[in-house]
Amino acid sequence: MANSISTVPVAVNEPVKAYAPNSSERNELLATYEKLYNQSPIDIPMYIGSEKVFTENKKSLTPPHEHSKVLGTYNVGERKHVENAIEAALNAKDAWANLPWEQRAAIFLRAADLLAGPFRAKMNAATMLAQSKNVFQAEIDAACELIDFFRFNVQYMSQIYREQPESLPGMWNRLEYRPLEGFVFALTPFNFTSIAANLSAAPAMMGNVVVWKPAETQIYSAQVIMELFQAAGLPDGVINMVTVSGETAGDVIFNHKDFAGIHFTGSTGVFRQLWKTIANNIEKYRSYPRIVGETGGKDFVMVHKSANAAEVATALTRGAFEFQGQKCSAASRAYVPSNLWADVKRIMVEQLDSITTGTPADTSNFVNAVINERSFDKIANYIEYAKNASDAEIISGGTYDKSVGYFVKPTVIVTTNPHFKTMVEEIFGPVLTIYVYDENNYSETLKIVDGTSEYALTGSIISNDRYAIQEALLALENSAGNFYVNDKPTGAVVGQQPFGGARGSGTNDKAGAPLNLLRWVSARTIKETFVPPTDYKYPFLAK
Repeated sequence: MANSISTVPVAVNEPVKAYAPNSSERNELLATYEKLYNQSPIDIPMYIGSEKVFTENKKSLTPPHEHSKVLGTYNVGERKHVENAIEAALNAKDAWANLPWEQRAAIFLRAADLLAGPFRAKMNAATMLAQSKNVFQAEIDAACELIDFFRFNVQYMSQIYREQPESLPGMWNRLEYRPLEGFVFALTPFNFTSIAANLSAAPAMMGNVVVWKPAETQIYSAQVIMELFQAAGLPDGVINMVTVSGETAGDVIFNHKDFAGIHFTGSTGVFRQLWKTIANNIEKYRSYPRIVGETGGKDFVMVHKSANAAEVATALTRGAFEFQGQKCSAASRAYVPSNLWADVKRIMVEQLDSITTGTPADTSNFVNAVINERSFDKIANYIEYAKNASDAEIISGGTYDKSVGYFVKPTVIVTTNPHFKTMVEEIFGPVLTIYVYDENNYSETLKIVDGTSEYALTGSIISNDRYAIQEALLALENSAGNFYVNDKPTGAVVGQQPFGGARGSGTNDKAGAPLNLLRWVSARTIKETFVPPTDYKYPFLAK
């Protein structure tokens, strides 16, 4: 037995590669992309315990930017597969929970190094293919953010375990951070490969076992995640991946007595329904399940009259249209003062006119395809609504085409109504709506920003006036869980800007921070008395 108090390596953010022309990382990534694109279609199994499970019911996986191209198929599971995944998880639970925490840490630190090295190009290329991310968006998501999640969460785990109570003379007080009693359900989105992995990995790191259901449009890169876990030495059954319908998964999981918690990123409507279902079944569970979710956003950029027009335009272009606006944090509504509007409009339109749209294989394309036809049609409907509205106009974009891929031009709507439909409702696409306000009505406009949306995920203030910045910080205190000063409202980095919001945007449990990991443990207090008393009488009883 090795008796030691281990100190983990200090976490440092993974450097983001630039993918400049003729760079080694660019050549390797594009070669890997072509290899995956041209390989024979693959058949992606479910991972249940030690088994790779295939079924007769298969569905095709196609790139959003070329929907006629079949990358492969995935196997559609049934109720029994969810039941088997739960059983496999529970069978693995005791051995995993009792494994020294340093061994769990080593697995995920190894996963980080594998992803930083031999898995990097494959993970990024799979994300480019399946989720239509350009090389840079794939790099900051699929590689760097996931590496950071692994390394920083290991550091946070060790910090949590070190947090111990005081002990008076004659006793020793300790806290044990036990994994939850049962299994955790990870329900993950399409838009961030790193989030899909972290939602299953974070509870597992703390000793839990997991049933993971990835989004259908992320299954291609989800398999690479499972390959990474296996290469890092994660034992069978700790994380089980099932590809079933949400209804099938929910019917089994939310009626199971050992359901201990859900780690979720997705829509607000789905999360609210899940919460209701769990509440209605509360008497079926061993414990009160942990419900952790990051949901929608209607993220804002508030601009003060003192701001620089070029800085504003660039923040809007990047914040609204990177990854086609398919970020929970994407700038979706902006409030620009009248004195700056002419310059902001001119610069932004010039920027958008220079943007090209197409396949991520062509690195000159800033914008690629939205994720699927359903999303495409939803976005197109919002654009058509704006075209036909009397209180709005489209100043850039407004076109779309799904003949080859699901391409939507970056679209900017300007409205005279601060409560216009596209200022209020989440679109999740490359559509930005701007309200131009009287430059002297700053305080009144802050109130509009706070009251317009049910969400409170991200937002920013752009200003060169410190009093105006402070006023915005106070007025918008509850409007965003991640608030940016003189920046776009996207791009949170693990270890630097813990991510999450409240109101209709989720439980604000801050992925990329100790707060999130604490949700996946149940503390036990242990008090040990060294010399117990032998007489029941206290001093006050003496005559």
